[in-house]
Order: sequence, then structure tokens, then C-alpha cells
Amino acid sequence: MKIERIEKYVWRIPKEGSMRVDAIVFTDSKTINDQQFVEAIKQIVNVATLPGILKEAYAMPDIHWGYGFPIGGVAGFDAKEGVISPGGVGFDINCGVRLMVTDLTEKEVKTRLRDLVEKIYDTVPVGVGARSDIKLGKKGLRKVLIKGARWAVEAGFGFQEDLERIEDHGTLQPADPQNVSTKAFERGEDELGTLGGGNHFIEIQVVQEIYDEELAKFFDLEIGKVTVMVHTGSRGFGHQVATDYIQLMRNQLKDHNKGLPDKQLINAPFRHPLGQAYFSAMNCAANYAFANREIIGHLVRKAFWKVFGKSVNLRLVYDVAHNIAKLEEHVVDGKKRKVVVHRKGATRAFGPGNEKIPEIYRKVGQPVIIPGDMGTASYLLIGTKKAEEETFGTTAHGAGRVMGRREALRTLEFEEVMGGLEEKGIVVMSRGKRTLVEEAPEAYKDVDLVVKIVNELGISRKVARMVPIGVVKG
Repeated sequence: MKIERIEKYVWRIPKEGSMRVDAIVFTDSKTINDQQFVEAIKQIVNVATLPGILKEAYAMPDIHWGYGFPIGGVAGFDAKEGVISPGGVGFDINCGVRLMVTDLTEKEVKTRLRDLVEKIYDTVPVGVGARSDIKLGKKGLRKVLIKGARWAVEAGFGFQEDLERIEDHGTLQPADPQNVSTKAFERGEDELGTLGGGNHFIEIQVVQEIYDEELAKFFDLEIGKVTVMVHTGSRGFGHQVATDYIQLMRNQLKDHNKGLPDKQLINAPFRHPLGQAYFSAMNCAANYAFANREIIGHLVRKAFWKVFGKSVNLRLVYDVAHNIAKLEEHVVDGKKRKVVVHRKGATRAFGPGNEKIPEIYRKVGQPVIIPGDMGTASYLLIGTKKAEEETFGTTAHGAGRVMGRREALRTLEFEEVMGGLEEKGIVVMSRGKRTLVEEAPEAYKDVDLVVKIVNELGISRKVARMVPIGVVKG
């Protein structure tokens, strides 16, 4: 595999063999030469072989191995001639993150921090297999799948103004529940409003650095102010949707998929009935995730109110999707084309003036949220026109793993991980020791480097840096 350096953080793998386009990797020289990322880079090369792919296949600086597509993989396919692939979205459909800002300072929160973390832990069901008190039934769940975050607000979980601060206002269409299996309905009926396990979290954070004073003021952020970040997705419901359609595509589109370099790249032509059915079911799962984060965000508000009183304000800054395929309009070879953009472990980063951005943020660009994990920083950035021109309006989504969960369990000790967090003054609560070891900061790339790269590339621009003081994990 030939890799050419184009710029400081841009590497090209020229098309050869069955590749239809070049592959572009955005990273530093250490990562591009690191043997543990060879398989992930091979995956983005495989993505470049898929029918209807436009421009190039892209890998963001947080690239690591995933199912079919690498996590951090981005690809745009022609809406007429191209495909849609569940592996290009991921099993946790619309795994995403929301940032909320409070009117409290670190000094005010520190004295009651443990009480607050415990209250959030008691208020939000966490962990694998966590069950919700919200009993929907099939009819109620259908409404969630169609309405997304709007359903949550109508049910009393959140405020109308929240919907103005969610990607696509928290509702994606088409979303027809008839394209969703009975098993997915069963898995989704009692998980709405639950955090889940793995890398999902609720963090209480403090704004530590400001990079753009004007934009930070616009978002009501200032040094020392307390923020909250929620990271979760569509839970077992989204996982089942992905599982169902991978199997359907394998069974019904054998001839179409017979030449794949990797069977995990299973796909359907976007215009094929099965491609359209998956797109609709995927949107249902995305709406489930938007509703899930809206509910959890409001439960966190209630936990703050119980500790600090109802006068405390928690305003939503933004909520973004990380695992999604969207039908968008982009300029390709000088012409506007409808493109099915797959973002797997990647964040939409549209620049100022884009009509897809909620009106309140349209003048400045789409907010981009890049979280760290437990002991590391998280960032608020803003999208750019350069991202629209070069990466289908996309940037990175997080730190990206450098250590698998099994390796983390094999090489790290619980006491060591907790000791490191306690040294930083971080209060942590989790359902079990195992998750804390699997999700230790040492298991992830340097999020500061990831953000430095996307900022220097100009595909998103830094606004503020937050650090955790309290963490709730599954």
C-alpha cells in the first residue's frame, strides 16, 4: 500500500486495483506509521472500492478499526448510482453527544460535587441492560421513532427551545416504523432514557480555556463555568436495526455484494427498496437516540435542581450525531449533487450560512462537540466552509481508541485508573469496575492532538476546552 504525504497532516493512498477513488487520511506522522492502525487504514482503502463513491474516502485523525468502515471513516456516495452501508453508520446508530451550559461556577459546584454525581447516578439509569421507568408500548414507541426529540419535549422531558439546538432539530425523515423489526421494538421499549455502558458517559465539566472570545460569549461560555456533556446513542434498538439490515442485505443482495473486499462492507444501492428501507429504519433509530439524549439531558437538569435549587439554569448548547448516513447536497466537480454522506465516528461541521444549520447558529456555523473520556479534555468547535469544500462538511468526533477493551483489562489495574482520576480531583461513579478500566484515559488517543489537527486543517475551529470534575459511567 503506497502512502504519500501531501501536507503536514494529510496523507494520500492513490487508487489502485479495485479502488474507485483515492483514500485520504488526516493524521500525524506517528499515527500513519503506527502498526496498530494498519488494519484501520486498510479499511478506508476498502471503502474506496464501493460503487458510486465520490471525491475520496476520508479517515479522520481519530481513526481506529471498526465494523466494515473504520471509526472515523467518511464517504459520500452518489444518490442515484451509489450505495448505503450499515457498516458505514455503525451499530450504535446516532451515537452522539450534547453539551449543556449552566450558570454555576466551579467553586459553587465543588462543595456539592459528590452529592451531584450521586444524584445524577440515581436519576439516570446507567449500564448495559439498564431499564427505564418510561413505559411506551408499541404505539408509544412508534411516535418516538417518527418524532425523535420532539416527542421527548412534548412528553415533558425538556423545553421547546432545546429543539432549536439539536442537529436537524432532533428529527430525521423519512422514518417509517414499518421498516423496523419486532425484535428491535422489543429491545427499544424499555431503554429510552438510559445511558448504557461502554464509552457512554455523563460528565460535569469546567471551561478551562477559551480560544475565540467572541464565539465563546455567543455560546455563553467563560472560564470557570460549569458545563455538562452527555454521550450516548440508540441503545439496543439501534444495534438491532443494524443487525437486521446486515442480514437482509446478505440474504437478498448476494449478487450485488459478491465482489466486496470485506464482507462487513455489505450494502444496498441507495435507490433499491432495501436501501430505502434501511435508510428509513436508520432514521427511526436516529430519532430514538435524539429522544434518548433529550430525556437524559432533562433528567440531569432535575438532578441539578435537587442539589442546587430550581433557579439553576442548564441551557442546551448543541446536540450532534456521530454515527449516521444523510442525504445532503454537495458540490462535486463544480456541480451540485445529492450525496449519501456516511459519517461513522465523525461529526457534521457545516460552515456559516448553511441552511441545514438551525437559524440561531446559521451566522456562525454548526457547533461541533468533540469529547474526551473521563480524565481528558473535551472541546467545543465550530464548522467551516473549508470542511464543506473538502470533507463533505465533516470533522472528527472524539479521541479514538489506541487500546482495545481486552488489552485495557489485561494491562491496566482498577486501583491505578481510579488513583489517576482522584489525583485530578475527578469524582467518578460507575455500575462496575470493568467499565472504568476499559474506558481509562490511557486507552484513548490524545484528544488535544486530534483537535489540534482538525483545527490546523481548517475543517473545524476551536472555541473552548472543558475538563471533567465529575463522571457517571455505565
